[in-house]
Amino acid sequence: MTRLLVVEDDQALRRALAITLRARHYEVDTVGDGAAALRAAAATAYDLVVMDLGLPDLDGVEVIQGIRGWSAVPVIVLSAREAQWQKVDALDAGADDYVTKPFGMDELLARVRAALRRAEPAEGNSAPIVETPAFVIDLAAKRAHKDGREVRLTPTEWHLVEALVRRPGVLVPSTQLLAEVWGPHYERETNYLRVFFAQIRRKLEPDPGRPRYFITEPGLGYRFEP
Repeated sequence: MTRLLVVEDDQALRRALAITLRARHYEVDTVGDGAAALRAAAATAYDLVVMDLGLPDLDGVEVIQGIRGWSAVPVIVLSAREAQWQKVDALDAGADDYVTKPFGMDELLARVRAALRRAEPAEGNSAPIVETPAFVIDLAAKRAHKDGREVRLTPTEWHLVEALVRRPGVLVPSTQLLAEVWGPHYERETNYLRVFFAQIRRKLEPDPGRPRYFITEPGLGYRFEP
């Protein structure tokens, strides 16, 4: 059974989230503060974390950064923070998606399903191994290596990398990437792509400031040059 961790200090909302998710046959653990979230995430191999940012002890961004120190588990943020820079901070810290409060349960459930799909291992061995002078990507195994060391990519980073490397040399429009990875309602959230491709370049490019492989076409989209 798919196991989720819900991190929410509002007791009523925490209970409502747990009831809704369990009704969809997810196994759910709940905690109400950041320290408990870090302990739970370290002790249990969760399939996904749903997290509020406004926690009583630690800021949710700090908790995400802590989890990212050892885990690529998908993280969906639930927050009343609406400013673009606040969303960017959470995505930069390693969140995979951001849902603004108040939200509809149906939307949240769709985001949960999408994040879990992105994290699913590839079936079979038909996916190629992409080799460049700087790094190697095994799409079937969802593993990347650079300078002989494994590079940990989050599920969302993998989804974006795969969307480009399967179309080498082809410009993929920003709206198409956003729709593929986050859904049609996110087609204007181009800041998501900016944040995630900056992270991908930091992890894979020899010189992130002068990308050689993951190229931005301003105002249009992105392409992978093998």
